[in-house]
Amino acid sequence: NVNSQGVIPFLKILDSTTSAINRSGKRRGATCAYLEVWHYDFEDFLELRKNTGDERRRTHDLNIAAWVPDLFVKRVIERGEWTFFSPDETPDLHGLYGKAFERRYEEYERAADRGGIRLSKRVSAQKLWRKIITMLYETGHPWLTFKDPCNIRSPQDHQGVVNSSNLCTEITLNTSRDEFAVCNLGSVNLSLHIKDGALDETALSETIRTAVRMLDNSIDLNFYPTGETRRSNLAHRPIGLGVMGFQDALYQAGLDFASDEAVKFSDLVMETVSWHAISASSGLAAERGRYSSYEGSKWDRGLFPLDTMKMLEEERGVPTSVGMDSRLDWAGLKDRVKRRGMRNSNCIAIAPTATIANIAGCYPSIEPIYKNLYVKSNLSGEFTIVNQYLIDDLREIGLWDRSMLEKLKQTDGSIVGIKELPDGLRERYRGAFEVDPSWVILHAAYRSKWIDQSQSVNIFVDTVSGERISETYLSAWKSGLKTTYYLRSLGASGVEKSTIEAGGHISAGSAREAEETLNACNLEEGCESCQ
Repeated sequence: NVNSQGVIPFLKILDSTTSAINRSGKRRGATCAYLEVWHYDFEDFLELRKNTGDERRRTHDLNIAAWVPDLFVKRVIERGEWTFFSPDETPDLHGLYGKAFERRYEEYERAADRGGIRLSKRVSAQKLWRKIITMLYETGHPWLTFKDPCNIRSPQDHQGVVNSSNLCTEITLNTSRDEFAVCNLGSVNLSLHIKDGALDETALSETIRTAVRMLDNSIDLNFYPTGETRRSNLAHRPIGLGVMGFQDALYQAGLDFASDEAVKFSDLVMETVSWHAISASSGLAAERGRYSSYEGSKWDRGLFPLDTMKMLEEERGVPTSVGMDSRLDWAGLKDRVKRRGMRNSNCIAIAPTATIANIAGCYPSIEPIYKNLYVKSNLSGEFTIVNQYLIDDLREIGLWDRSMLEKLKQTDGSIVGIKELPDGLRERYRGAFEVDPSWVILHAAYRSKWIDQSQSVNIFVDTVSGERISETYLSAWKSGLKTTYYLRSLGASGVEKSTIEAGGHISAGSAREAEETLNACNLEEGCESCQ
């Protein structure tokens, strides 16, 4: 018979649990909590990752994400007000989205004005947005994920509601008291599917058919820790086939990330992956049977990812400005799905692939290269990452020598300011922080129209301007993105380089790694630069 303290103390318990898990010392435990923007505790939720304040209300190991309805973004743009509610008085808001959410939310606001709501609070939507952006810049959290596109575009809208994404913001599956969503992920290495500077669609289609069959097999072979996960996975059989090595593919195709040609390449790659994944799932349905909740799904209603992009524009009343043209035989594929059905409720999701890309020898996921020279650290040690494509191009024009290596070290891998290099080379090898974030959003928007789940989209900024960061996220929303991941920013200052630092400029986790770095730079053994 007392009031609740809200969600924050319980998230502190979850944070402590997360920090206690390190998977036998090989990988840190990881958790993400999502909270809707209208929740009464949302302002306190925003501060969970801060390094100042009451430590009892901070969660340094718990990731957090904001589950954002379209109405809130519209209020921000319109400079309107926003109302917080306690979910015990507004329980149905969790399960509503789109216009239905807007109608019900506004009913609750009117009820609050009449005194019919016990606990509510009204704030400026713009001030709240500024606080979100400030926390994003300071802590990289909360990740901004958009509730309405996740639900409006969901193939399984007939079976329930998407209440959150996952730890990496690429999964958009229904969850409920009885069903917990499962990530069944795989990633195609695009760097192995470029032939003579162009996408090898024949090889890619073969890989995708194999990958879809493997992922479908994993659903039956898997171990399920709870009955809710087993029930959900076997009923809907969702898979998430994605890509990695996109930056490798651009280098091999001779394309600059920040170019219209590269955006068209993103469009081409994702349409190809989507078409063949859906085709493979439909083929498995003919062989093994449809997933049990297929009837009534968007697939059953003849609605594919491109169609749902148009549905989102209609529901919002806001255009995405993304071209809706296609090049493959989608009409023929729709006819095939109509006859055979689908084996999997969902087919496409792009994961971050930060670790498996390193193992596979390509760059992570769909991102521009982080830097041309940097050190990656994890529980296994430190690993020097060198851009071999840049080295090869420099060697080809006779500019790869000890002097160039020293310049790369001094500039932390950036070549933008190295004037003796050709302009074309400097454009091609821009690092993630040297590419305007609008290009990252544009790539993601054109990929999004082919994806039935979502994609892990990191935003890289080299600015402290809150206005520019705000514009980037508003652009992501307007473009129809379902989710975003980390906001990555550069430090305001750097450490001065020293030629007498122990171990040289490149940190190496082992003698073997130092040897690999030496081989990569192709300089003579024992020189001062690589000693």
